[in-house]
Amino acid sequence: MIQHCVFLRFKAAVQQAEKQAIYDGILALKDVVPGMLDVKFGPNVSPEGLSSGYDDGFIVTFENEIDRDYYLKHPDHVAVGERIVSATDGGLAGILVFDLAA
Repeated sequence: MIQHCVFLRFKAAVQQAEKQAIYDGILALKDVVPGMLDVKFGPNVSPEGLSSGYDDGFIVTFENEIDRDYYLKHPDHVAVGERIVSATDGGLAGILVFDLAA
């Protein structure tokens, strides 16, 4: 199992409705990506103050690396990814990805 963890520093101007639209786009991928088991998303609620500005994020759980790799190349993921990049502070610099083999 792979947990694809993505942490985001959204631009200050990005409204909650836009964040939700991005998360909805990720959720919709479950209908077209085999092995995509679960999606969780939302704001960072840690009280530690160690988020380095990555105050939002999502985790996608995949059955295996093959399914994760298919997701990464899927055209619908590429489209959502472009939307994320345009909404984050500094583009790619506003995105942190960490994949965990569970």
